Amino acid sequence: MATSIFFFVLLFTTVLSRTTPADTSRTKILDVSSSIQKTHNLFSLDSSLNSLKHEENQVSSSLLSFQLHSRVAVQGTSHKDYDSLMLARLERDSARAKSLQTRVDLVVQGIGKSDLEPMETEFREIQAEEIEGPIISGTSQGSGEYFSRIGIGHPPSQVYMVLDTGSDVNWVQCSPCADCYQQADPIFEPASSSTFSPLTCETQQCKSLDVSECRNDTCLYEVSYGDGSYTVGDFVTESITFAGSSSVENVAIGCGHNNEGLFVGAAGLLGLGGGALSFPSQINASSFSYCLVDRDSDSTSTLEFGGAIPPNAVTAPIIKNSKLDTFYYVDLTGISIAGNMLSVDPSAFKIADNGDGGVIVDSGTAVTRLKTDVYNTLRDEFVKGTRHLPSTNAVALFDTCYDLKTMKSVEVPTVSFHFSNGNELALPAKNYLIPVDSSSTFCFAFAPASSSLSIIGNVQQEGTRVSFDLVNSLIGFSSNQC
Repeated sequence: MATSIFFFVLLFTTVLSRTTPADTSRTKILDVSSSIQKTHNLFSLDSSLNSLKHEENQVSSSLLSFQLHSRVAVQGTSHKDYDSLMLARLERDSARAKSLQTRVDLVVQGIGKSDLEPMETEFREIQAEEIEGPIISGTSQGSGEYFSRIGIGHPPSQVYMVLDTGSDVNWVQCSPCADCYQQADPIFEPASSSTFSPLTCETQQCKSLDVSECRNDTCLYEVSYGDGSYTVGDFVTESITFAGSSSVENVAIGCGHNNEGLFVGAAGLLGLGGGALSFPSQINASSFSYCLVDRDSDSTSTLEFGGAIPPNAVTAPIIKNSKLDTFYYVDLTGISIAGNMLSVDPSAFKIADNGDGGVIVDSGTAVTRLKTDVYNTLRDEFVKGTRHLPSTNAVALFDTCYDLKTMKSVEVPTVSFHFSNGNELALPAKNYLIPVDSSSTFCFAFAPASSSLSIIGNVQQEGTRVSFDLVNSLIGFSSNQC
């Protein structure tokens, strides 16, 4: 009898081992064929904006909602192949990451509002002073990959705006233009809006600017970016209209008459940062969320204000940097490869007393940056788990790449972020092994930071609804919730 029982248990165990799928906590499957097909498909997308503009009045169950589109869906691409498109993206992304660090450097060096002086020059075509302000986070040569359709003024003029969690000041290009770049929609005409109202220099909104200047008791603003791009003009209040015709009145925005930079079709920027002038702060939002759709498709999603973090979300604490309130810092404590924690000192992810360091979640940076020693450890462990894959030459800032042209799918070690509350965010394979051409070259989508600031970028957020609970200081990541 005992022999029979032993034989049955042995047989059952053998069958179970043959039928149980691989441990998905340790490895992920990358669909190579699907990823490469998307690199071909994006060149056949309809780059006309007509189909997108008709979607602007869809209503969401959220209190306030914007439609969200990828850059390719809004503007199309002038590139002839995926190789050049990706190189252009990475070049823009490097400028973006540099501009974020520059903002932190100003804080670390103790440079504040009182140290920033207006520059005594004039707009080329309008008699006003230009202001020289701090270099702060922004789109940096149009690196913003995601846009929303927003109504400005009353009656609302519909325009595309870049979404940016790394900026506070909202702004839109305005007529008359001293110097405006090309955008997809007509330039906003203040005279056509009944709700347009200039702010005086004594208002709290004007005083909240990093730098402001007066002209006939009206407030002037400037936002400068790390690559030399900038926007300068009048600081005003306007009404902002959402999908479904809901609107918010008296939102402080920049009316830019002199704007320089390749913002690629967008009329301006919607600041989603944590500072007093950001859009969430001005409307007293208790929460907001976005889902970043596939950047190589014409899919749409939403930017929503109000509503709780989804119950299935992986949550992490948002921590404050007492020196800088714009960025959303997350309490990252470690990273694992295939379930094994990296041998990294947790202090590598902490904010220093002077405001330096830390880890931010950013919608405008594409590739996740980590301190160089952390990145090197991460990369080396990932390489150990991918020895079965044929390696190839580095591409731009990516030093770990593979030639997968003979493969339809591959199994790769899981990359996970670990947070101070004990939660783990395991990334899908497509969020860290990405195509860089249409010939099946894939690269590990992390990079070493040139400084102490670490950034969780939008490649790692793609396909995930990222929720910011501003009351309870929590961020939530919900996979496949677009």
